[in-house]
Amino acid sequence: MKIRYEQLEAQLNKQLSPLYFVSGDEVLLVEEAVDWVRQKAQAQGYSERTVLHVAAGCDWNEWLLGAGSRSLFADRQLLEVRLPTGKPGDVGAKALIRYVETLMQDNLLLIISGKLDGAVQRAKWFKTVTEAGVHVPVWPLTVKQLPGWLTLRARKKGLNLSPEAITVLVEHIEGNPLAASQELDKLYLHHGAAPLGYAEVVAAVVDHARFDLFGFVDAVLSADIDKFIRIIKALKSEGVEPILVLWVLAREARVLAEMSRVREKESLSVDQVIQRWRIFDARKPLIKRALSISDVRKWWDVLEQAGQIDRTIKGDRLGNPWDDLLKLAFVMAGKPIFTPETTYQSISNDA
Repeated sequence: MKIRYEQLEAQLNKQLSPLYFVSGDEVLLVEEAVDWVRQKAQAQGYSERTVLHVAAGCDWNEWLLGAGSRSLFADRQLLEVRLPTGKPGDVGAKALIRYVETLMQDNLLLIISGKLDGAVQRAKWFKTVTEAGVHVPVWPLTVKQLPGWLTLRARKKGLNLSPEAITVLVEHIEGNPLAASQELDKLYLHHGAAPLGYAEVVAAVVDHARFDLFGFVDAVLSADIDKFIRIIKALKSEGVEPILVLWVLAREARVLAEMSRVREKESLSVDQVIQRWRIFDARKPLIKRALSISDVRKWWDVLEQAGQIDRTIKGDRLGNPWDDLLKLAFVMAGKPIFTPETTYQSISNDA
């Protein structure tokens, strides 16, 4: 059965299928659809999750054996198959057909892939799989769809935007859902649930001169040391809570970690990863630099450090959160703390 992305939540609330196939290149929407399936599966007792990343040398026989084995730790298991190219190969195709033929009630299969070409959709394995479950092809949003999508998404985030404000955002994001999500996060961070009209949204998306949290992140990713030191001093002096600074840094690190993981797993170029994530044009050089100088292990380390800073902010760990945030900024920028431009001692004293 084939359904649209916007129909998936209603279908999940009505009945959980034993198999879901989510495909498409619109990364944000694909991941959201996948999260909806995961959340519903977990709520219905699929407490164990196993993931198969399909690549050269993938052992489909071992996967089939695991799929047919009852877990010692959970009654039900969610089986994820990440199929970046949409092509499992001959062995994989046979394994998926075999899985469908022996479909187990205690399993839920979730297949995640990029955009599917015509040859894949004509293949026997694809027809067998989709006839046994639900196929959710995720297409890029059209210009006509964007206002309604943005309005609904803003409401879910607790934002109250006027039709004029929505129009401004539609023009600003250039059809990029990920950029839209980032702008909505930014608006909620600055304004909360207060009603927002044309003027407020224009000020938020156009005024890049003032010190703000998102400007701080961009300065960090561009390794503009003088600028991100000035901004963090301003944020502290204006009474911005350190947890908000941590939030924007950790949020960026999580995205970069996932981009790095996909890049390494699928042997993609930086440009290919950036294209898949549909990064807003103005941020492409920043993301390209960050991915070029670091790998997934670095971003995992950044997230671990962010967790330690969170403990410091909450009082569960000794330390100065502003000092730690600056250290984290230097790490994300790929720069040593002691540089010709400044020293950590002067930063610590001022910030």
